[in-house]
Amino acid sequence: MKKAPREHKISILLNEKEQRALDRFCDKYGISNRSRFVREVLMRTILQKIENDQPTLFD
Repeated sequence: MKKAPREHKISILLNEKEQRALDRFCDKYGISNRSRFVREVLMRTILQKIENDQPTLFD
């Protein structure tokens, strides 16, 4: 499967505490590509929320 090119850029700002937490997490778990990590976590969270918001048979 061919991957779609990433053409859209977003920027986020972190405070010092958030940045330290991200740095520690990535160091602890050997994450070298932080952009990929943040993108995957963001998309996983969005997709889970969308799935959870879907009506079910008994709603």
